[in-house]
Amino acid sequence: HVQLVESGGGLVQAGGSLRLSCAVSGGAFSRYTMGWFRQAPGKERDFLAAINWSDRFTYYADSVKGRFTISRDNAQNSVYLQMNSLKPEDTAVYYCAARLLTSVAARHPGEYAYWGQGTQVTVSS
Repeated sequence: HVQLVESGGGLVQAGGSLRLSCAVSGGAFSRYTMGWFRQAPGKERDFLAAINWSDRFTYYADSVKGRFTISRDNAQNSVYLQMNSLKPEDTAVYYCAARLLTSVAARHPGEYAYWGQGTQVTVSS
């Protein structure tokens, strides 16, 4: 039974930074491609970033490229999302997700098999 648990969300002022963490248990973490998504109220779940199993390849949505950085620590079974220069429009629930296939160019939520429960990020203006 694979479990993903996000943490690190909260309230931050515009221009600030947050680092989200996602701890994975119950599966072969080092084999997973990991992704981050977000969902604002009334909107679809949007892809943000993905990282392959070896930390060699990453893939970002244009909306966050240059501001967000995805990383992972296979020894800690964790993936991270460093978010800088946050904007009010970044306010959403943030989710981590896992897939067994190796391609990082997976933008659709349906391409991921496992999901966390989400963590709220609120950016005030």
